[in-house]
Amino acid sequence: MKKIVALLLTLTLGIGVFVGCSSNKTENNVNKNNEASTSEETTVDSLTRIQDAGKIIIGVDDSYPPMEYRDDDNKLVGFDVDLAAALGEKLGVEMEFQTTAWDGILLALQSSKFDMILSSLSITDERKESIGFTDAYILGGQILVTLKDSGIEKEEDLKDKVLGCQMGTTGQEAAEKNLSFIKELKKYDKIPEAIIELKNGRVDAVIMDAQVGGYYLAQDEQGDMFKVLDEMVSEEPIGMGLRQEDVELTEALNKALVELKEDGTLSELSIKWFGYDAYQ
Repeated sequence: MKKIVALLLTLTLGIGVFVGCSSNKTENNVNKNNEASTSEETTVDSLTRIQDAGKIIIGVDDSYPPMEYRDDDNKLVGFDVDLAAALGEKLGVEMEFQTTAWDGILLALQSSKFDMILSSLSITDERKESIGFTDAYILGGQILVTLKDSGIEKEEDLKDKVLGCQMGTTGQEAAEKNLSFIKELKKYDKIPEAIIELKNGRVDAVIMDAQVGGYYLAQDEQGDMFKVLDEMVSEEPIGMGLRQEDVELTEALNKALVELKEDGTLSELSIKWFGYDAYQ
């Protein structure tokens, strides 16, 4: 567990650069995407629409502990869930989660199945082509988790090995881009399925978000099942995804993120779910 905390600290020490320092960039990017519509008569803006409805509907994949997952009572819990509640208080609206398969979550957002994605969504250039983002609220990255006795100590040891990932994630993208020397990349609907395959010896390692890897290491109380490799495969800022035209709602969420950082809420949530302050 100490190793994963060290890796995460390396990423999160710069989080202040993201939260609260790029709202102008967000506004400019979204305005650029909407230049054609600024001179036209528009409907009710996105923030007013949300306030009138009294709630924000959030798309989420509930298989990413400790970010969002089901507890023993089937209740949705996690860092992102608590973050949503805090954001709802700032905006004066309720937050309602809609569970969605990850490989279709972007399309569902574009199709207005929900208002936003708050589900460990990495900000990438490719995704920016189809959706908008808030400022990053935490830094993450892709790590490699394997069994303690696998003999795998570094990326090169995965040569001719089988790697597991979740389908449609930046983990899959990172593996395909950076780990082309593996024998096979097996894709699963959810990370817990890949972990089961790892335990059963059908994959040699699993690539996943660093926070998620930290959760599984924390569950290994005896420290005799899993280990994480020292090298991170990629580093990724994580934000909330919205439709590109929802400028006002994006700005309101960015403002709320700044307030939650300044009042210590984000620090409290990270200590609760990760065991350390990701916002120092």
